[in-house]
Amino acid sequence: MYKISLKDWVILLTIIPTTLIGFGLASYFSYNRSVELNSFLEQRAKSIIEPIAIASKDALLNRNREELRQLIGFTHRNQSSIVKSIVIFTEDNQVFVASAYHGDTHLMALKKNVTLPGHTTTQPLADYIIFRTPIIDENASEHTDTHRKNGDVTSRAYNTTNVTPNNAPFATITATDQAKPVTIGYIAMQVDKSQLNFQQQSQFIIAFAFALLGALLSAIFALKLIKKVTKPINSMVQAIERIQDGKLESRVSGEMFGELNFLKNGINAIAQSLDSYQNEMHMSIDQATIELRESLEQFEIQNVELSISKRKAQEANKVKSEFLANMSHELRTPLNGVIGFTRQVLKTPLTENQRDYLQTIDRSANNLLAIINDILDFSKLDAGKMVIENIPFSLRESIEETLILLAPTAHKKNIELSINIPQTLDDSLIGDPMRIKQIITNLISNAIKFTPQGAVTVDITSEAVGLQNIKFKVTVNDTGIGMTVSQQESVFEAFTQADQSITRLYGGTGLGLVICQRLAQEMHGDIGFTSIKDQGSSFWFTFQCETNAMPLMLALNNQHLVNKTVLYFEENTHSREATKNILKHWKMRVTSVINRHQLSQVFSHSSQAKRGFDYVIIGYNQTATALSDLKKMIAQLMPVSNNIHLALNNNSPNLQEALIASGAKSCMSKPLTPSILSKVLQPAIDSKEYVKIEKRSESTLINNILPIKVLAVDDNEANLKLIKALLLEQVAEVVVATNGLLATERCKVEAFSLIFMDIQMPVMDGISALKEIKKGDKNHNTPIIAVTAHALSGEKEKMQQQGFKAYMTKPIDEAMLRHIIYEYCDFNHLVTPTAVTTLTNISKAEQSIKVIDWSLALQRSANNVELAKEMFTGLVDSLPEIQQTINEAMVEQNITLIKRVIHKLNGSCCYTGTPNLAKITNELETQLKAGLTIEELEPEFLEFFEHIEQVLFGVPQALKEINSAGNL
Repeated sequence: MYKISLKDWVILLTIIPTTLIGFGLASYFSYNRSVELNSFLEQRAKSIIEPIAIASKDALLNRNREELRQLIGFTHRNQSSIVKSIVIFTEDNQVFVASAYHGDTHLMALKKNVTLPGHTTTQPLADYIIFRTPIIDENASEHTDTHRKNGDVTSRAYNTTNVTPNNAPFATITATDQAKPVTIGYIAMQVDKSQLNFQQQSQFIIAFAFALLGALLSAIFALKLIKKVTKPINSMVQAIERIQDGKLESRVSGEMFGELNFLKNGINAIAQSLDSYQNEMHMSIDQATIELRESLEQFEIQNVELSISKRKAQEANKVKSEFLANMSHELRTPLNGVIGFTRQVLKTPLTENQRDYLQTIDRSANNLLAIINDILDFSKLDAGKMVIENIPFSLRESIEETLILLAPTAHKKNIELSINIPQTLDDSLIGDPMRIKQIITNLISNAIKFTPQGAVTVDITSEAVGLQNIKFKVTVNDTGIGMTVSQQESVFEAFTQADQSITRLYGGTGLGLVICQRLAQEMHGDIGFTSIKDQGSSFWFTFQCETNAMPLMLALNNQHLVNKTVLYFEENTHSREATKNILKHWKMRVTSVINRHQLSQVFSHSSQAKRGFDYVIIGYNQTATALSDLKKMIAQLMPVSNNIHLALNNNSPNLQEALIASGAKSCMSKPLTPSILSKVLQPAIDSKEYVKIEKRSESTLINNILPIKVLAVDDNEANLKLIKALLLEQVAEVVVATNGLLATERCKVEAFSLIFMDIQMPVMDGISALKEIKKGDKNHNTPIIAVTAHALSGEKEKMQQQGFKAYMTKPIDEAMLRHIIYEYCDFNHLVTPTAVTTLTNISKAEQSIKVIDWSLALQRSANNVELAKEMFTGLVDSLPEIQQTINEAMVEQNITLIKRVIHKLNGSCCYTGTPNLAKITNELETQLKAGLTIEELEPEFLEFFEHIEQVLFGVPQALKEINSAGNL
């Protein structure tokens, strides 16, 4: 797009308007002058021809040609400048006389059949104008026409109205006739327009010459203005463009006047300022560049220092981890001896004082172990190495185990501990039960610790999150010492407590709540609290778990309790409501009383009291007069029921025996849980039979001493004695070594079924000893178990990478030790040939138990023998058909049919006491749902068919043993 410059604007605003105005005025005045000249010529011509017409009337009437010729000749000569010719025509359009014989009379005459003009008319031609004026006789009548010939007057009638009777040629006009003007001819005058045209042309030329002159003068002044204004402006524009391009040294030069001079000075001043600013900026940039280089050099030095510091920090962190591991080892090693030997001594006959002292030692050692575990957990969480497991577990079972462990602590302080779990709460979950129990234990322990008197209550609620996840909220309320607002701010800080005096008064590291907070967050939850000084606190935490479709605990068989009446006495509101919910869920008819006065009213006014109650449950707090009060209450309640059960804040065997001797059916320790209530309210015969079965099962497992030789290696004498004592309870022979070198020497000459190896030992550590032992022939395939006090994350994987089969932490758990022996025991190394037969029989017995577990079948069928037998028989009868169907489906690649059959079999195996078959069936269904093909699952299917064969093979022997034992 073209941009109009200043020069163009000056031209447009000066020259063009002036030119247009000049030519407009010239045209206007020229046109007016032309019109005036035409009018003047016409008026002059009329002033000539009209007097002639008047003067020639008489001569024309008299037909006096000479007079007329003289008249028009004189006029022609007098006006010869414009008159070309004058001709007089008669009324019949004939030439009567002409002023010039050479004139064109035909051009001047009217056309034929044209009426004579009544006034002066004009006829413009190219170079001439013809004027025609009528010659009128105003004195003559319309009836007569007088002709004068040769001086005589002749009268002739024309269209007369009044004539003589004889129609005489001549008649006189009556006096009554009206006289009208009569045209007797006309004069035509040819006027020359050449002079007029010349004057008009001259006028036009002069006018437009002046207009052109004005335009030229305007152009001259405009160009001068452009030279004076636009040229300096252009120079300033060019200077600004150069400045814009970065040439700040550019200046506007030349002489200027007025505002242009001010503008020039302003532009030069701006350029000077910009130049100075740029110079300063360059200087600043140079200075900043120098400083930046110095800073970069400093940063490089700092980066090097940070890298060195980082390496030092990493080394320090590594040292810290090693320190924690070493401290864990150094602390757990003596604790292993203390706890282990304390438990061993507790198995022997002791006096009450000795047992009390040893139990105190055991609790103190376990408390110290808990502190060590807290520090290690904090270290794992701080390093981000805490792993949250996802395993099936029962929520109720986990919480009940926690409460049973914490209840004695609450009972010692006479604190009411109660829990309220909705009976419709989902119980079979997938999550990390150990961490959930850890948080609950910490919160309840703190509540008990900081509650001098009163109660500690636990409430659990849940809400669905998505399709398969559930969010649980556990709230622990206490009536303890509470906290101020300032104390609450430091609750979740590591190694800190609300009041430093609290640490001395109640103990603790200040890590518990910090670990709980981090664990709750790891389980997609949170933790919080509210607290009021001297009124108590309320701590809560949330966590998420996935629902487990397969139930882990069978529903309690309480059908015999439906519609049974129960009198329930409990003063504590929370405990009362929690237990009432359990009893009402079992559809029992509950009569609840909250004090002695209401109890007396029940006896005096209740019709049910007269009929009696099926059960009586008394919840009572421990007081100084508890025993005598309870005995009186039992005696008072004996007439209305013979099933009186007590629930106390006490687990003393002597107190329980005394109360049972007073007439109570049982004496339970609070808090009451569904499993405890169900057990005490079961019929007596079923309970005794159940206890017999449990004892028989336990004794069968405990009394199996495996005839194998085991090597135990540890540099700590106490630990070595302890592990030897624990192993001798389960194996026939134990050989010990105090370091790795002695262990390798023994392994060169003796073969062992198992080797338990400590890791940190003098002379030769456990890893080096393992490598040397694997080089030999006698124990090349012997499973070596790592026994260490290291409890850091990843330690198990490290040990397995080194070649250890399993990993045990100190202090040693007897159940874990037994599990490892049976899992990794090598039955090729036996003590005597006789032991081979014994061991083989034991192995077969264990295998039979794993293939068909009748006690498990009874448990899954709620101890209903007929139902268990029916379900087991149905499974056995269907196995051949199932095996054939799956074989055919595998040939046909019908994976849909396989999924349906496996799913049905998986449901059947859950309740029929075939754990191995149930396990492989569940794995197959899971992998088929995950989209694995039949070819990818071929090893699993081979194992599946093998387990079916084992079940079918073991059925006769199992039925025989079951019948002989009287279980069917």
